[in-house]
Amino acid sequence: MAGIGASPIKILVAIAVIFVIASVGARASEENVDRATQSALSLDAHPTRGASQFGRYCARCHGLQAQGAARREIPALAGQRFAYLVRELADFAGEERDSKAMHRVVAQQDLRGPQSWVDIAAYLNRAPLSGRVQAGDGTQLVLGAGIFRRQCVNCHRDDARGDGFVPSLRNQHYSYLVAQLHRLGEGRRHNVDEDLVRFLGNFDDRDIRATADYLSRLRGPGAVHKVMRDDGVVVD
Repeated sequence: MAGIGASPIKILVAIAVIFVIASVGARASEENVDRATQSALSLDAHPTRGASQFGRYCARCHGLQAQGAARREIPALAGQRFAYLVRELADFAGEERDSKAMHRVVAQQDLRGPQSWVDIAAYLNRAPLSGRVQAGDGTQLVLGAGIFRRQCVNCHRDDARGDGFVPSLRNQHYSYLVAQLHRLGEGRRHNVDEDLVRFLGNFDDRDIRATADYLSRLRGPGAVHKVMRDDGVVVD
């Protein structure tokens, strides 16, 4: 290691080595999460068991009907996309997404393995949508709609229903959307595409609040495309 009196070149070399090690570690972690996600998606899902696990470990924060908590910026999860939910649980378990609270939850013995993730995801995907969703003040809806339609529909679809690992943004609390859009733009969520981070980094607070307000008013299931998995569980 470079110590007191070390040459600038040695210090730079030491910094470069640390950076390389960190980068290799990050790639390895992402690969582990990818494998865990695919492992989970190959398992039979048990929504009834997932409902029990959700009630025991998750409902305290996310609500008994998975409706979230707007004041605490906790997302509504009812009706969220199946594959996205599995991936997020894998990210939390692999600490690829930051949240001390979620890290404690997925560290529970019953939630450590991919089977629990797919069970909970199947339950949440089929859970009835909440009618109590927080919206913004409605003053910038034209701007928000324009931003979404020009910039976001390629991934999130024209009704914000998402696709596969891309989340649905419908039926979601305004405060949560604002908080997460800020975190994404500031590079404080590292389990997302770098292009998305750069894109949202150009948004100012007005753009973010306008887009979040528009999205928070999209209610109902949207254009649902249900499929039956090999285990007989129907998911979106």
